[in-house]
Amino acid sequence: MKSLQALRERRAHFAKETRALMEKHPVGSTTWGEAETKVYDANMAEIEAIDARIDREQRLLDKEAEKAFQLAEHEIDRISDGSKKRKMSVEVCQAFNKWMAGGVREISAEEFGQIRNTLSTTTGSQGGFTVATTISSDLVDTLKDYSGIMQVAEIIRTGQGNPMNFPLSDGTAETGELIGENTTATGADPVFGTVALNTFKYSSKVIAIPFELLQDSTIDMEPFLRNRLKQRLGRIINTHGTVGTGSGQPNGLVTASTVGKVGLAGQTLTIIYDDLVDVIDAVDIAYQQPGRCKWMFGQALRKVIRKIKDTSGRPIWTPSYEAGLTTGYGDELLGYPIQINNDMPVPAVSAKSLAFGDFSYYKLRLAMDVTLFRFDDSAYIKLGQIGFLAWMRAGGNLVDVAATRLYQHSAT
Repeated sequence: MKSLQALRERRAHFAKETRALMEKHPVGSTTWGEAETKVYDANMAEIEAIDARIDREQRLLDKEAEKAFQLAEHEIDRISDGSKKRKMSVEVCQAFNKWMAGGVREISAEEFGQIRNTLSTTTGSQGGFTVATTISSDLVDTLKDYSGIMQVAEIIRTGQGNPMNFPLSDGTAETGELIGENTTATGADPVFGTVALNTFKYSSKVIAIPFELLQDSTIDMEPFLRNRLKQRLGRIINTHGTVGTGSGQPNGLVTASTVGKVGLAGQTLTIIYDDLVDVIDAVDIAYQQPGRCKWMFGQALRKVIRKIKDTSGRPIWTPSYEAGLTTGYGDELLGYPIQINNDMPVPAVSAKSLAFGDFSYYKLRLAMDVTLFRFDDSAYIKLGQIGFLAWMRAGGNLVDVAATRLYQHSAT
């Protein structure tokens, strides 16, 4: 942890130095020159290298913490009664591991009761478990690691997956009136509409695990299985939440949003400073509340944007240093935070590679619970394997198209 904190402090140093340099030479300044550009480029290169190191260190710490949590039951027993919920989580995970290795046959009546009460069991010929709290909640939370759309959308949970229409009403063009004394007020009823927020069924695909791994008591398979599930489900949900067609799958953010600026001829792979300004101003100021609007694009476009400079040669990308000491880091572009999402289209002819706006108007619906099944039939047994498969239902749509705008590259 000391190493990670030192890295964050070092990143904060370079970010603070770079931000101070940019504040000393504001947008439009004529004092930005070759010396400033050299310092900026060197600092940004150092920040990128530190970011990569922080990411590696954090992943290692996460794995170590997860393992320590699984081995800490004897420590938890010595803690006050306030930790009973966490102790139950450990017991449930242990029972879950036994179920993974041997199925329902290997679970005692007491353990079966723990899983049933904590995870809401449904039994079937293959011994399926509907994971409603411990595993499911953790799975949904960690899906955000693989889903940029889940980090910015508003998540709606429903007990069922039946068709659902979300009400909407655009009042940005509505105003009041000035009237004289004894004059009747004019009527102006708001117009209401609906947008479909239906769910679709997703599977993790079957994960086949050899007997040896399940039977080896030194290997904890529960974190392994959970990580694979969140990777697979997170990626497909992020793809459809970003660029889903709306036909047989969720209506993705890019599909549902309106283009705010089309690049000039020749900008099939590029974007310029003026385009960014135009995209911002394509979103009504009513939606641009503090802390609400963000940029969204992938790493391919980030490489382009980070090199954009204003008319004085000053870079417009501002590194953040305050967040770097606590919750990671969050760079800014023209004063707005950035959400990296690699499912956004890459720069190409007519591609819509950048979005801006209040993405909380994109509603991501998660219906019911994640359901996990264990397969030990002959198709797997003859290969010396046990199969696992997770199902979940999700959907998404943009409920107010005025809240976001896109940049589209030119056609020629």
